[in-house]
Order: sequence, then C-alpha cells, then structure tokens
Amino acid sequence: MPEPFVHVGLPSRIVLGPGALDNVPNEVDLLKIAKVLLIATKSVRNEADLLELALQDRFAGRIDGVKQHVPAERAEAARAKAREVDATGIIAIGGGSAIGLAKAIALTSQLPIIAIPTTYAGSEMTPVWGETADGDKTTGTDLAVLPKTVVYDPLLSRRLPLDITAASVANALAHCVEATWTAKADPITEVTAVEGVRALREGLQAVLTMPTDLDARSNLLYGASLAGSALASAGTGIHHKLCHLLGGAYNLPHAETHAAVLPQVARHKAIGRAKQRLEAALKAEDLAAGLFDLFTEARVPTSLKELGLTEDQARDAADRFAAAHPEEDKKVITDILLRAWSGTRPEGGTR
Repeated sequence: MPEPFVHVGLPSRIVLGPGALDNVPNEVDLLKIAKVLLIATKSVRNEADLLELALQDRFAGRIDGVKQHVPAERAEAARAKAREVDATGIIAIGGGSAIGLAKAIALTSQLPIIAIPTTYAGSEMTPVWGETADGDKTTGTDLAVLPKTVVYDPLLSRRLPLDITAASVANALAHCVEATWTAKADPITEVTAVEGVRALREGLQAVLTMPTDLDARSNLLYGASLAGSALASAGTGIHHKLCHLLGGAYNLPHAETHAAVLPQVARHKAIGRAKQRLEAALKAEDLAAGLFDLFTEARVPTSLKELGLTEDQARDAADRFAAAHPEEDKKVITDILLRAWSGTRPEGGTR
C-alpha cells in the first residue's frame, strides 16, 4: 500500500500517429479558434507552409524567428504580433523554442495553444514557461501556458539529425529522472517517469541504427509525452535549476546542458525504489553511470567544457547557485558542476 499522497493531473488532448499533422485544422475547429497565429522553426518551414494553406481563412499571421531560452525582446515582439493580427489561438510547430515562444504569448493573453513538437523534450506537456533577460532565465508555472492540444506526428521528426535527436532525448530523460525526487513526486509520477525512460531508451537506441524508423520515432514521441507529464505534476528540482542558470547566464545549449549535468546530479540525488526502477528501465546497473554511457553511445556531449564553459565559469555558477539557493549544500553543487564541466563518468556500474 502506498504512502498517502496528492497527485495533480493536467488536462491535455494528445493526438499521436503518422499523418497526425493533417488533423490540425480539425483540432483548431474543436477549440473554436477563429484566427491562428502560427509559430514555426526553420527546420519545419515546408510543413508550416502546408499548414498555413490548410488553415485557409483561419490563418491570421506567422512568426518564423525563434531563439532558445526565449529572449525577453522576442517574447515582447511575439505578443505584439498576436495583438496586431487579433489572434484567438496559437499553433507552435517545431522544437522547444517555438513552443516556448507560444507560451510567452499565452502567459499574458490566455490564448489557447496547439503544440506540434518535432523534438523530444516534452515541454509541450507542461505548464512551465521560461524567459531570459540580461543573462538571467526566469521560469514559472501557469496553467494558461499549458497547450490545450498536442499533436505528435512521427513523420515530422523522421529525418531529425541524430545529434539533435539524441540531445533532445537527453532533455526528456532529465524530465523523467528529476520527476522522481522533487518535493511533489508521488507514485503516479514515478510510474509515468519510469515508463518514459523505458520508451526513450528503446527509441534512442533504435534510431541510432535505424534513424528513419517510424516505430522508433513514435516511441520517442510517446516517451517525450510521458516525460513532460511527469515533470508537469512533480515540478522541477535542483537539476533543472542548475541547467536554467547555465543556459541563461552562459548561453549554453539547453538540451546538451542537460546531458552533461544529469548524470552528476543523479549520482547525488537518486535513491531507493525509484532509482532501482529507473535502472531497470534504462537496463543499467547504476542510474548515473547508465545515463552517462547512454549519452556517450549517442554521441551527446557529456561535459560542459565541450559546450564552451570554462572551469572558472563552472565555479562562478556554483557560487551564484549557492547564493540563490542557500538551502542547498554548496560543496555538493560545486562537485556536481565541476564533474559536469570535466565530463567525469560517475562511479558505479560497469561499461
């Protein structure tokens, strides 16, 4: 019998399958969106063009310029665009940067979002928003930014380059793993997170040998959905706080930063039954070492040094984090960041 707990599930409609993009106009009608502002990343410009045509008179305007970490000036420009075209809803197609920009608009306008992710981080399933100004990334939680509908079409990510695929999966795995140790973690988020790790591990290892396999790509989208769902309920903890600091202050790439930091945080934080279940899903003797080895197998950078961070900046980040979070042990934070900087394989397990 589980210990008493409180679990909060979040409402989202999920449409998953090859060709699901064709259903988007129907999803727009279900939400009664009369004027759509379309946000697209460059990688899916052709698909966005087709979607624009399919929307017919419901298309109101488009934004193609997105940037990671949602710079404040881009957010303000996007909000102005939404007002200019009198949008009553938003479609975001592409990676996390497109969905993040849509969330920035929804945060102040309450406009409904239809998210069509082409990467695997799972942010489309969360009410978490982020915005960066003057080197500081601010994040928050608001149900207004939770997409009403998420459309997963594996055809859109079938030819996603392996380096981007693997880094995005590392981001999703971070959502799963951290969802087992936050203050709001519960048995339901744990089960969701563990199944997410299994699907993501299987999907990633499959695409490393069969990059265009639709079953593998579908598995990754399924895992991404679970990762986002787990994080949405459990919230974020020390790992995400560290990555947001590193991304905002030093402009490090978001997904790759997760890959470098997660094994080192897991080395300190993962314990008990959840750790054992995650290890079984990962097929690893030790969670931290298993994550490190999976990222190495997928050729995702496992050191912040590879991403351009200096050792002095890693130490500076530890100081900044400790000042902002005095409840955390500074020695532990420093150890995590220096090991992540050097790319030291966590002890435990065998190759």
